[in-house]
Amino acid sequence: MMKNPSASPFYMISCLVMLLLLPLPSLLADPDPLQDFCVADLSASTSVNGFLCKPASNVSSDDFFFDGLSKEGNTTNIFGSNVTAANVLSFPGLNTQGSSINRVDFAIGGVNPPHSHPRATETDLVISGQVLIGFVTTGNVYFSKVLTAGQIFVIPRGLVHFQKNVGPGKALIFTTFNSQLPGAAVVPLNLFASTPSIPNDVLTKTFQVGDDVVNSIKSKFVVKLGPYSR
Repeated sequence: MMKNPSASPFYMISCLVMLLLLPLPSLLADPDPLQDFCVADLSASTSVNGFLCKPASNVSSDDFFFDGLSKEGNTTNIFGSNVTAANVLSFPGLNTQGSSINRVDFAIGGVNPPHSHPRATETDLVISGQVLIGFVTTGNVYFSKVLTAGQIFVIPRGLVHFQKNVGPGKALIFTTFNSQLPGAAVVPLNLFASTPSIPNDVLTKTFQVGDDVVNSIKSKFVVKLGPYSR
């Protein structure tokens, strides 16, 4: 008579270990560092889910310094906004630190269009102006708030969200992330400016419109979009 393998102590222990381990990836953002720092070597030919470290002997104070967020971004684009990113690609000292930050400048009426960050939770801090910030849950519930200087709003990881300048002048916000490279999936660009293009019949069926509408929308994204082409 064959023994039922599911009744063995080894099988039961293995199942318990798997149940304990499986939830862990969903609780983590970037992995914890195993050394004081690992300044990214962006010139390295190999990159596997991160960047190799520069030799410690070649690291200087400048590797931990970035002044790109001190400059106002150019908002003369179709969205009227500009994102300046301080992530590991522009600031190698962030490598393995699980952190990054963006500066977002808005012209009057400017919008940072609906997008998501697949690898990070986002916290928005308004520096100046009045900014409407909102996100939509996977249950299609919309949460939003108009913020002014010094106020903060949090965007849960991976959810579609936007920011819009609703004040009488320019606006400025800083957005922080618990990832060195949060990624940005910009909804209108994903749908209407991908390479190669999503077939028109998919988009017409999805939005219940004709080819003329889809082609008209696609034509608006032929222009160079600056930071939104990332």
